[in-house]
Amino acid sequence: MFPALETELKQETLPDPYEDFMYRHLQYYGYFKAQRASLPNSATNQHVWKNNSRHLLNSSLGERDELVADHLQKEKLFSDSLMLNSPLLKSRQLLHNDFGDLSPRLREPPDLFAFFSGNGPLQAPRWPVECEVIKENVHHIEWVPPQPEYFYQPTGNERLPEIVGEERGIVVYQLDSVPTEGSYFTSSRVGGRRGIIKEVAVRLQGPEDNTLLFESRFESGNLQKAVRVNTYEYELTLRTDLYTDKHTQWFYFRVQNTRKDATYRFTIVNLLKPKSLYTIGMKPLMYSQLDASTHSIGWRREGNEIKYYKNNSDDGQQPFYCLTWTVQFPHDQDTCYFAHFYPYTYTDLQCYLLTIVNNPVQSQFCKLRTLCRSLAGNTVYLLTITNPSRTPKEAAAKKAVVLSARVHPGESNGSWVMKGFLDFILSNSPDAQLLRDIFIFKVVPMLNPDGVIVGNYRCSLAGRDLNRHYKTILKESFPCIWYTRNMIKRVLEEREVLLYCDFHGHSRKNNIFLYGCNNNDRKYWLHERVFPLMLSKNAPDTFSFHSCNFKVQKSKEGTGRVVMWRMGILNSYTIESTFGGSTLGSKRDMHFTTEDLKSLGYHVCDTLLDFCDPDQTKFAQCLAELEELLQQEIHKKFHELGDDMDLETGWSDISLSDIESSTSGSDSSLSDGLPVHLLNIADELSQKKICKKKKKKSLQTRKQRNDKHQKNNLMQKSKLTEDAQREKPEYTLSRPSKRSTDTSQEPAPALKPHWSRNRYPATKRGHDALTEYPSLHIYTYP
Repeated sequence: MFPALETELKQETLPDPYEDFMYRHLQYYGYFKAQRASLPNSATNQHVWKNNSRHLLNSSLGERDELVADHLQKEKLFSDSLMLNSPLLKSRQLLHNDFGDLSPRLREPPDLFAFFSGNGPLQAPRWPVECEVIKENVHHIEWVPPQPEYFYQPTGNERLPEIVGEERGIVVYQLDSVPTEGSYFTSSRVGGRRGIIKEVAVRLQGPEDNTLLFESRFESGNLQKAVRVNTYEYELTLRTDLYTDKHTQWFYFRVQNTRKDATYRFTIVNLLKPKSLYTIGMKPLMYSQLDASTHSIGWRREGNEIKYYKNNSDDGQQPFYCLTWTVQFPHDQDTCYFAHFYPYTYTDLQCYLLTIVNNPVQSQFCKLRTLCRSLAGNTVYLLTITNPSRTPKEAAAKKAVVLSARVHPGESNGSWVMKGFLDFILSNSPDAQLLRDIFIFKVVPMLNPDGVIVGNYRCSLAGRDLNRHYKTILKESFPCIWYTRNMIKRVLEEREVLLYCDFHGHSRKNNIFLYGCNNNDRKYWLHERVFPLMLSKNAPDTFSFHSCNFKVQKSKEGTGRVVMWRMGILNSYTIESTFGGSTLGSKRDMHFTTEDLKSLGYHVCDTLLDFCDPDQTKFAQCLAELEELLQQEIHKKFHELGDDMDLETGWSDISLSDIESSTSGSDSSLSDGLPVHLLNIADELSQKKICKKKKKKSLQTRKQRNDKHQKNNLMQKSKLTEDAQREKPEYTLSRPSKRSTDTSQEPAPALKPHWSRNRYPATKRGHDALTEYPSLHIYTYP
């Protein structure tokens, strides 16, 4: 049946393949000790394999004859080589050496998740296969300006450049392979698109050519097109979020071939928001490679003649807005970067997490795990931070705090706040140690790694805003959100979650503030406002309590803070940090630096200690202050309406939502709905349903038509009879009063509808009752 195999069997009697495999497999991992002197050392062999997965056994441990004790083992090895070299026995798991010879060993099984170790390389970002990615690694140093960077003060003489476009300009940079609306994500790979990277920028004609060379095909980069309209003037078009035609706000690109003494003008022509911080003094960020390498100077605010205005070119579509500014480069032939805000990439996060893994102290109380994989296959990391508990009872008594960031990829502010929080909570500060003793911190530092990698502003690769889909059941389309919500559900089954914070950025308001959820339970009335009020007292120069809002809008029902609040987390917040700066205290009219944002992470920890202080003096003082502020707000509201009200008697019965305006967040309808790849299927299904409704069975015979006519007449008569009987009691005027006084007419208690007045699960929130929260899964180290 197999002639080749039968010939080999005649020449030599082969051992049982399964027994031989198990024999060598056990020897390789050190579990089989027989004839150890004649076998290679398994530890040494594994070390060699780790460094070269195609290494042959005899190439690392000398000639094979030196390892063979007698002639019988030589014959056995000869028979093994016959079996492994047989053309009928093929496997991708067998190892080869550089000469193509087989080794009698199998490959080690791969890990379920490619997780970096302390000594291993970082996991390379995965890109959609349509995206071209340059091979250069872009890295920026951290730097804090020694002097404050003040807002730009408009002079009123800023020029509004006329938009020229490609017709009268020269395209010097344009991306072609960019997925747009109508397409959807299919697959990803490390490095993005296969093949040779195209030159998308113009080629210089010689050393005198002063054309700028643009590039944005790197991590978090965003620039679609650059048009040269004058010698030193360029019109820029941003790329929309992948697989959409919306959300142009984040920009991050590189320019080369600069000239020192020239004044350049850049104009972004396709922004979508009618309001922007650029109208009230915000400046773009610039980074010089030469300044970084020679003077250790990093990102800084630059720009003059800054103007944000409406694009007058009306093409019948949605209106666009323009941002224009002028700048002078510090050096000739420099490489410079421009960005909407301080970039913080997926690789930056991995480098930071690697330092935690390699720290022998921090790794004892900070455990790094994989929460899930994103659509593109990038790892979403989960950190669990707490000190080891001495007893199971102590572990079960700990409350939880959940923090997350970067659900909106263009809001890099959130990553800097998260970094400040992690820097403090992982430190050896006594306050940090105390927090780790009494809390379990669950931290998701980057919820949307795909969007961060490709340079999106708001959406994931599903083409949708993840912060509108926390109620989703589509695990495959929104894995990051689904697994985050599921993780929090599991935590809530074991213990109380005291605080949920999702870090965001805001493009239209200065300062730092938060959005919360009004509590309708009178027992905890105004308690959700205590934490932000304490935070404003701890960070008076950056955090504005008066900018906070606690109204729950219907359009925000799918956001993280509202979904977590409805799951039972009373203190559920979205913390918004501005792209601009502060209008408060000693930092008035100054741009925020990364150090300012990181300090907010520390203040969150400090406020958490005040909030949970067993001495409730601060808590009571804040509640009293909140009641006074609320009375003033109600009085102001009624005064505006021209009404009078006795605030001493009934002011606490007013709904808090009635006196608050809506939040100033983005319109959720822009990126809500099904993921892009399901839209076509949904349209087809809806069309089929419409067709089915239209198709009605025709009545074939006269008898069928008569029967249906009689049936309709009977139904109308019965309906008229019921209506007449229902109207009769209304003529008895004394009937309602008798019903209201006669207790015998009341329904039985078992039939009364039971309306729960408490939205939240019954939980005790006192500090003395911490141990009364039993855990379903009690661990000494949670």
